[in-house]
Amino acid sequence: MFFRLSTWELWLIIVAIVLGFVVVGYLSGRYLRRQADTLREPVGIVQGAFFALVGLVLAFGLTLALGRYDSRRAAVVDDANAIGTTFLRAQTLAEPTRTRSLQLIRQYVDASIALSLAVPTTASFDRAVAREDVLQRRLWSLGGDALNGAPRDSAPRLYIETLNEMIDQQTVRVAALNNRIPGAVLLLEVLGAAFAFGLLALYTAMHGRGATSVVLAGVLVTLLLLVIFDLDRPTRGLIRVPDTPLVALRNSVALPPAAHGPTR
Repeated sequence: MFFRLSTWELWLIIVAIVLGFVVVGYLSGRYLRRQADTLREPVGIVQGAFFALVGLVLAFGLTLALGRYDSRRAAVVDDANAIGTTFLRAQTLAEPTRTRSLQLIRQYVDASIALSLAVPTTASFDRAVAREDVLQRRLWSLGGDALNGAPRDSAPRLYIETLNEMIDQQTVRVAALNNRIPGAVLLLEVLGAAFAFGLLALYTAMHGRGATSVVLAGVLVTLLLLVIFDLDRPTRGLIRVPDTPLVALRNSVALPPAAHGPTR
């Protein structure tokens, strides 16, 4: 639900919900202040307990978001390392498999960078994954040819092993990008925070105090919610999963190969 929204749409919705509850709570508190003084103490107890519960929910959501963000960053580094090792070992293969494999691996690096820029669950993301799958099949076919041509050599065997790790790492990375915080948890955090600040505004207004402090506190919690959402959206917002390892790898594979394989 939230993941498909643009960054500005998401920010406006969260701000509108939280501040809307604050306004409703403050206006309700001003009305109740004239009606019944006996409600002040119960409302204070409820809002204090609810704030503690919302704090636990927000901490839980931030922990989930940070864990997923760290796993996505690690997946990018592992993916770049696996591709880089595959590129190095492909240089030891015999021609013409060597040249063809190196060209395909360079294309695979570009496809992996495109995957970093694509938004999960969109058509561009599916195209990037499909492009990697096609290149993987072609690389595996060439690796099989190299192994059949020299079944006793160690270079094709080492290359096939690393190529298999590279293919597995793509699966890990795609799974990490698609692993998001459940929408029900995010909705609970937004509504819980909004309701808590609505109660705080209600309690403050019943005591005849201004709403400035409540609004400022609401803005801070809104920023925390936006950080949680940003951490859960790897390719959008202000906090993104960096593709620096893959960009550095692309610059590396663009250089002439350092090793030469046997000629047959």
